[in-house]
Amino acid sequence: MLLEEGINRFLAFIELEKGLSKNTVDSYENDLKQFQDVIKETVNEWEHVSQEHVSEWVNSLSEENYTVTSLARKVSALRTLAKFLVREGVRKANFMELFSCPKVRRSLPGTLSPKEVEALMDAPNCSTPHGLRDKAMLELIYSSGLRVSELCKLTLQSINVEEGFLRVYGKGSKERAVPVGSKAISAIANYLTLGRPLLVKPKTGSGLFISQLGKPISRKTFWLQIRDYAKKAGISQPVKPHLMRHSFATHLLSNGADLRAIQEMLGHSDISTTQIYTAVDSKRIIEAHKKYHPRKMLF
Repeated sequence: MLLEEGINRFLAFIELEKGLSKNTVDSYENDLKQFQDVIKETVNEWEHVSQEHVSEWVNSLSEENYTVTSLARKVSALRTLAKFLVREGVRKANFMELFSCPKVRRSLPGTLSPKEVEALMDAPNCSTPHGLRDKAMLELIYSSGLRVSELCKLTLQSINVEEGFLRVYGKGSKERAVPVGSKAISAIANYLTLGRPLLVKPKTGSGLFISQLGKPISRKTFWLQIRDYAKKAGISQPVKPHLMRHSFATHLLSNGADLRAIQEMLGHSDISTTQIYTAVDSKRIIEAHKKYHPRKMLF
């Protein structure tokens, strides 16, 4: 089977049968086409691809100064394709089976302090429709730990204000129910009553958070808004939407929430992804001990 045909069949499989998002499929395509471009001068069929070809590709990527994280992601994409080719009978042996993936040292996610969160929540001007919308979005992303893509895709039908929860479609179109705190509920209710009606246009659909044009607000727009509000709140570190998700998880864990419950709220399929927040919390405890204990640790 030709390289291009194998990649196209794999992409169709993960999109149509596995239900992966367009962004994920596009990411796989970019990585695999990059592999194809590097090795196509020496081999053009998957039956003849070997571990040496993979090493050639990874070496070429290393020369282009890709980070270890990016290299690991690209190798993972190729590893998934190799398993698919074996399952489909294109190859008898998995050419990635003995290949060692670059080791990734996971950095701890940053977080905001509770005081910084409060300052950020107070930054929007709630005398305007945009301010009411932004206040509701900030409260909700922190209250429920949403991804920014999930936040921007919410519809009026997604949230149950009376019961205090919302339904979210996350990665792989997986649905999960997430609780919403009372402050977020209040902010959303104010926005729905006093803000959203003034932003609605004749062709506005059921999107919950809409722009001046009456269309669902984009991720980029919200990112720009949260950056400006962080400056207004006097927060020195760079603030992106995902930082709110990290802060949500870290603050829950710090206050005694169960790790499994946090995993479900975040929509992580693997508990190991959520466990990174235990390291964040441990670091916070150590720093507190160093700062406040009368016999401070000397290391």
